[in-house]
Amino acid sequence: MLELLLLFGAGLIAGAINSLAGGGSFIAFPALLLAGVPPVLANATNTFAAWPGYVSGAIGYWEQIKENKQRLAPFLLAAFIGGLLGAELLLRVNDEQFSVVVPWLMGLAVIMFAYGGNLSAWIGKRSSAMKSGAKLAAVGLWLLLVLICLYGGFFNAGLGIILLAFFALAGISNIHAMNGVKLLLSATVASVAIVRFAIEGSIAWYEGSFVFTGSLVGGFVSAKLAKFIPTPVLRGGIIIYGTLLTLVFFWQAYS
Repeated sequence: MLELLLLFGAGLIAGAINSLAGGGSFIAFPALLLAGVPPVLANATNTFAAWPGYVSGAIGYWEQIKENKQRLAPFLLAAFIGGLLGAELLLRVNDEQFSVVVPWLMGLAVIMFAYGGNLSAWIGKRSSAMKSGAKLAAVGLWLLLVLICLYGGFFNAGLGIILLAFFALAGISNIHAMNGVKLLLSATVASVAIVRFAIEGSIAWYEGSFVFTGSLVGGFVSAKLAKFIPTPVLRGGIIIYGTLLTLVFFWQAYS
């Protein structure tokens, strides 16, 4: 019973954090590991648990998403291909191999979470330089998006921050549109990966359902309480927690 409360509580906190600042996977993924779910299974289950937040968020941003409707077809195709390739890659590593990779993925996710805004601004200022070779740049950007979505299909944490940096490079400047398309692509990557994981039997449905439910409740409640929580304070706490967690994973994998 305590284990189930832990999972629901982790989902509650993760859903709230995702709604307010992003980074909920830093809570949900370790909670699944703590509950005894094997690493690869926990990672796939975390993708399942994060799915409702992506979908509901994309619906909320639909008007802003439609502002970029000319980009959606190639973006969604890249998300589909990348998400499927990432899921396939995850299914081809065992728990021992994945445990060795996790600290590096967590570290990358924390760095992107901490400095993603600065990276997006830096890229945005230089994106105009890519217009000289428009067709070649478009192909390069699309392939980059496939790789980013492959990362998302393999390891969900930090995908949103990396996508925001990509959109700055692609020339999208409206932050609301960026958030909307980010959620739509994240939902697509997660949907494709979940179907593939489910076919393979790689989702811990029982444990994941508690995180899933908690995430739904946490996201809804946080939307009502958002004005009372300073985002910089929340982001700082997530960065500190994520850094400590990454160090713990490094110690466990390499000690």
